Parts: sequence; structure tokens; C-alpha cells
Amino acid sequence: MLKFILIAVGVILLTFVLVKVVDKYIPAKLKPVLSIVLWVLIGYLGYQTYMSIYEPIKFNKVKNKRYAKVIESLIDIREAQLAHKTVTGKFSKDFDGLIKFLDTAEFTITQRRDTSVLDVEMTKRYQVDMFKDEIIIDTLGFASVKDSLFKSSNRYKSLMNVPVGKPGTKFDLKAGFLEQNGINIPVFEASVKKDLLFYDQNKDLLMEENQVISTVVGVKGNAIRVGSMEEITTSGNWPKTYGDNE
Repeated sequence: MLKFILIAVGVILLTFVLVKVVDKYIPAKLKPVLSIVLWVLIGYLGYQTYMSIYEPIKFNKVKNKRYAKVIESLIDIREAQLAHKTVTGKFSKDFDGLIKFLDTAEFTITQRRDTSVLDVEMTKRYQVDMFKDEIIIDTLGFASVKDSLFKSSNRYKSLMNVPVGKPGTKFDLKAGFLEQNGINIPVFEASVKKDLLFYDQNKDLLMEENQVISTVVGVKGNAIRVGSMEEITTSGNWPKTYGDNE
């Protein structure tokens, strides 16, 4: 981008020089035509230079607004999936199952108490009362998962819909297990391609966005996602400047 700007500025300066040359060396009959052509060229290159600066600014504004909306949805999906795992022990593989779960599932409300009870075996052995510590979990009641996460909002019913970008785009949702130290650990991933989010934007800038390799200053890779099917994480691949990614 910078290279293009420098080239455009150089060509504009060269054109100004040519205008002076034309004015000095070209026959009077040809000067009006050549002058018009050169000034048109200067105007065109000036416009291209302006757009080369303006387009990235406009793209960044659109990008930030769309990422913010998508991240809100991905955070909702993550919260719903974590609730699903808490209740069922695994993540949902599809949105139909996840939304059905939210409609019907309940959290168990518990209370933990530390107490001491008579250790019968040790008491018999030493012929004196011996006690041991125990943790008692009391069930106090149940709470709707839907109300706990979304209160009075029904936005959970459209979790699958990407709120911005190409109309009709859905999030891609996957779930399964990864083995770690002989244990199968539940994992999930929800994502949408940047090509779909910025389908109507400058293609060169979109290509650059797809090549981001750091989550410090941008969204890494060719998609924005939360969770992973390749590692055990529920984090998002966006920088914290866009919102909570953990």
C-alpha cells in the first residue's frame, strides 16, 4: 500500500514536470490538447492516491464494527456451550441441540459444607473418639439455564445466525473430544470465515486481513472463532481490545 502511494505521488510529480516541458518545448497548436490530457492524468492519479489512503481507513471502521457484533454472538455461544458441558458433561455438536438444551435445562444449585464426623474404624482401633473431615454437598434447588444466561432475552434462539456480513451466513459449530493423558476431554469450536464477514469490502484489504498471524493486534487466520478442535481451549482468536476472549 505504501509502495503504491509513493509510486502515485512520484507519477504526479513527473506529470507536473511534463506539463512544464510541454509548455516550454511543444508547439503552440498541440499545447491545449496535451495540457488537458496531462491535467486529467494528474486528477486521476490524485484520486487514486486519495482512495489508497481512504479505503484502508474505511475498511478498518467496517471491520471493527462487524467484529464487535460477531464477538458478542461468539461469547453467547461459548456461555451456552459451557452451560451444556456443566449439565451434560460434553459440548453440543449442533445449534438445534444447543437451543433445545437452553429451552429445557436447569442448573443444580448446591451448597458446600465442611464438617467433622466420627471415624468409626479409627475409634475402634484406638478406643477413643476419632473424627475425620468431610465435605457435604447440599442441593438447594434448580435454576433455568436460559434465564441464568440470557435473562428475559430470546436472542439465544438465533445463536446460529451471524449478525453481520453476507446475509444468511451461519456460524460453523463443531464439538468432540481430544485425548490428553489418556483422558477424553470435551472440546468445541464456533467460527465464521472472514470472506463472509467482509464479502462486500475491498478484495486486496480482505486478502491482507486473511493473512493476519497475531492475536495481539488482530484476528488471527482466515476466520474468527471461539474454542478449538485442535487444542483444549475455550478462548477466542481475537485481541482483548475487541472484547473478552477467554
